[in-house]
Amino acid sequence: MLNQYMDQIEAVGLNLFFAAIFFFIGMAIHDVLKQGNVPKFGRYIVWAVLFLGCAGFIAKGIIQMTWEGSGIG
Repeated sequence: MLNQYMDQIEAVGLNLFFAAIFFFIGMAIHDVLKQGNVPKFGRYIVWAVLFLGCAGFIAKGIIQMTWEGSGIG
């Protein structure tokens, strides 16, 4: 039982870690684009990809936790 909970915590933590890494990489790309002469539209695309990527990792962690928590996975 404890092993199952530890696996869930590990999976969610890993997905949150990937979301944070994705966020920081996106912020670095955004800062580089901001220093150049890139129009705002290009930076908005970076923000959209950044948001969707982070939201995807977080959603994957939540779905995986509920899936395994319900005894299906």
